[in-house]
Amino acid sequence: MLVSQYAYFALSSVRVPAAEITARLGIEPDEVLVRGSRQADPARPATHRWKIACRKPGLCVDEQIAQIVDRLFTHAERIGELAAELDRVDVAPGASVLQIVRVFEHPEGEKEDLAGPVDGLQKLPGQHQLLGWHLDARVLEFLRLTRAELDVDEYLHG
Repeated sequence: MLVSQYAYFALSSVRVPAAEITARLGIEPDEVLVRGSRQADPARPATHRWKIACRKPGLCVDEQIAQIVDRLFTHAERIGELAAELDRVDVAPGASVLQIVRVFEHPEGEKEDLAGPVDGLQKLPGQHQLLGWHLDARVLEFLRLTRAELDVDEYLHG
């Protein structure tokens, strides 16, 4: 089995562009989306989006999340305040999200490592090293402070 995965934290708004979010936070994003840049009517993407991402291969989801949280934790309260403001401006909840995306059988995904036993146990096919993850107390506190939703999407390529 091949697995491709990444994680990102995002702030989104219909009315507030990513450049303004950057200016307000003083944190340069890794990626931005501009509302309506691909299609005007209906607007696609539907929102402006400011992102801090981890696309580093070989890391489990919890390791990818940890890298994002490590970068942003000291700013979490300010991010949460801005997220609450974006919710009010857009008159809708959900401005803040921690997104996990996993694609199975993606041609550029990582192969399952079946080499040798681990802690004396033999690995069996279907126990991909990237599967399984958890959220520790620090990540949960980050989600609370930033008012973030957790969104996990898993797809089968093809």
